[in-house]
Amino acid sequence: MTVTSEAVIIGGGVMGASILYSLAAGGVRSPVLLERDTLGSGSTGRSSGAIRMHYSTEVNARLAWESLAVFRNWGDAVGGDGDPGFVETGYMVFAPQHEAAGFFQNIEMQRRVGIDTRIVDWVEARELAPAFHLGEDERFAWEAQSGHGDPSGTALAFVSRARELGASVSLESPATRVAIRGGRVAGVETANETYETDTAVVATGPWSSRFLRGLGVELPLMPTRHEVILIRRSETGVGYHPGGGDMANLIYFRPEADNLTLVGNGNREEEADPDTYNQRASTDFVQDVWGRLARRIPGIEDGRLAHGYAGLYTTTPDLHPVMDRVDGIEGLYVCTGFSGHGFKLAPAVGVCMAELILDGEAKLVDISPLRMGRFSDGSLNTTQYSFKVIA
Repeated sequence: MTVTSEAVIIGGGVMGASILYSLAAGGVRSPVLLERDTLGSGSTGRSSGAIRMHYSTEVNARLAWESLAVFRNWGDAVGGDGDPGFVETGYMVFAPQHEAAGFFQNIEMQRRVGIDTRIVDWVEARELAPAFHLGEDERFAWEAQSGHGDPSGTALAFVSRARELGASVSLESPATRVAIRGGRVAGVETANETYETDTAVVATGPWSSRFLRGLGVELPLMPTRHEVILIRRSETGVGYHPGGGDMANLIYFRPEADNLTLVGNGNREEEADPDTYNQRASTDFVQDVWGRLARRIPGIEDGRLAHGYAGLYTTTPDLHPVMDRVDGIEGLYVCTGFSGHGFKLAPAVGVCMAELILDGEAKLVDISPLRMGRFSDGSLNTTQYSFKVIA
């Protein structure tokens, strides 16, 4: 069967869903999304769901800030019956003394962008988060509007609205080939259909390196396994608390529902096969990350493990995504490599990719720092910190 479409998006995670919606909203007729399994079945369905603004580079900070406006005002920004499940909790960032200079530079940059963030002193930090242990020589920042959302629900909400605008979705339909003729995209094939199109977007997450290699495109993309656990705090005396990015203990955490705390860390990763990786949290990880969290929230050490799981990041050397057109193949675009940041950036990413495709350049945010060529010409994105806290 042959289907004609103005654009085909390959990959049904939150990025592909956001791009599909933005193209449909931008007037593209009958865009198609192809997903190898079910919506959000890859990295999206195992995201920690955190939505925060604290970044060391302006491009990520701007993408996060523009996306927050969408999460907070979904009905006006996107519409439809979908719901991203956004919950405002506030978000506190902790920096040890030896990282203070870079920390202050980040906050200054973020405020120039317009982000609602500010430095708070020990006394105010204690008032905002009484359950937290706060070191007297630490530095603190507070994002009042940040929180968390439902990644799978967000992908579904984007897709539902896109369908209302004329888009279509084909599940359990892995793309087997992008047809290229005369140096440009001519179609996308699955086992059962051929989609005639001159525009294809590769948003295949941890499968991206493998898929792109089949097109003769080499990018330094590595699928890496990352774990999180949820701790039941109902019997600990620890009440509801804000989310946090803890650069002293190398963890991130957030509340979940009424009595759970989700926690992961930013310095453990291992390369993984996206088709066969272990999706359960390991015993040594549970012990390690729980102990780190207890240094920040002392009462949580008496909680109970609810469950844990592992998901995949698509990691690049500078921990920044690739959002670009592919040189030498007209009509082929890449959107991948979000290194654990993807969900919180997704609404703005979809807009920027649609602008790149329809107008020739992204206008909402300057995404030139995310071009493919930076890996070969050495212009990688750099951060202010000697370590990373991601998710």
